[in-house]
Amino acid sequence: MVKKIMLLGSGELGKEFVIAAKRLGQYVIAVDSYDGAPAQQVADEREVIDMLDGRALDAIVARHRPDIIVPEIEAIRTERFYDYEKEGIQVVPSARAANYTMNRKAIRDLASKELGIRTAAYRYASSAGELRAAVKEVGIPCVVKPLMSSSGKGQSTVRSEEEVDRAWNYSQSAKRGDIAEVIVESFVDFHTEITLLTVTLKNGRTLFCPPIGHRQERGDYQESWQPCRISDADLGQAREIAGKVTRALGGAGIWGVEFFLADDGIYFSELSPRPHDTGMVTLAGTQNLSEFELHIRAVLGLPIPGIELLRAGASAVVLAEKEGRNPRYTGVEDAIAEPGTDIRIFGKPSTRPYRRMAVVLASGGPESDIDALKRKAIANASKVKVESGEAQEIERISSSRSCWL
Repeated sequence: MVKKIMLLGSGELGKEFVIAAKRLGQYVIAVDSYDGAPAQQVADEREVIDMLDGRALDAIVARHRPDIIVPEIEAIRTERFYDYEKEGIQVVPSARAANYTMNRKAIRDLASKELGIRTAAYRYASSAGELRAAVKEVGIPCVVKPLMSSSGKGQSTVRSEEEVDRAWNYSQSAKRGDIAEVIVESFVDFHTEITLLTVTLKNGRTLFCPPIGHRQERGDYQESWQPCRISDADLGQAREIAGKVTRALGGAGIWGVEFFLADDGIYFSELSPRPHDTGMVTLAGTQNLSEFELHIRAVLGLPIPGIELLRAGASAVVLAEKEGRNPRYTGVEDAIAEPGTDIRIFGKPSTRPYRRMAVVLASGGPESDIDALKRKAIANASKVKVESGEAQEIERISSSRSCWL
């Protein structure tokens, strides 16, 4: 029953996954590019390496000999996963899935060209000049994204020709990994954006969570809510598409499948082979099992009799405003004083502008007013302020010196 799990990437999603794994008695090695990452704080062991260094990755896999490898980020030499599978290591969801989904080009071509799934019109570009040509083809406005990135990093909306070069420069400065190529997507005039958490199991079954609505800024989610009220027809089509894509990729685990809902129908957007940031709303107890509990059960091959909606919920992020170290949080007491509220502070050791540092949760009965829950989560998240402990220490020392003088 006890497996040795190597987690590649140790952010806030990884932290909740490790907690879920430890509750089931598993042994976890948390790997990241810096020490003290959130998941490393709750894991059994930690490693600090550049996961884009194939030799370094091979070395820690050889040293620890994990039973299971669980990727949590994109910046990994995922091509090494095929060899690990040949050695008998389970890669989550599978080596094929990890390689396809960690690169927007592979997953978009699979969905659009191989599976015939409806997506926004798109082109690729590997230079500023190619980007200008691609933008002309797909039209303005359009969205530019690095092929390898997460949480909206490097993503921008181009609304005029003057913004093209800036979009290219931003994509290169914020991309993950060493792939310069970007995807250029035509702008979909959608009214709702959803995540459909999809669980694939070792026995071949596929389960779906109630749809999660979300709002983004700078390509990164700001609020999410569950359930998201959508038509039965749209939900049925989203489930069909999610099932088709995940079956094509194979493996067991949870997937965050994103869709745009527009007046002219539903569009497939992206897919992540792991717990999704918008799915942190499940930490509000909206389901009988959170997305992290579902993921570890699927990974271990444990039973999931079903997924039930227990209550409605919403989440809102707490962002840092500037760079700093050793952050401290004020306003937490006020944020969770209201019934049906909670907070998860991720424990990141440093801050930068717009970095996600915590999430505030709000919950109510299954028929609660979702808009009211969203407002509640947003209002309480706004009460939490992230301050640099480094700055406070400087201020304390300065004050002490003034008193001494």
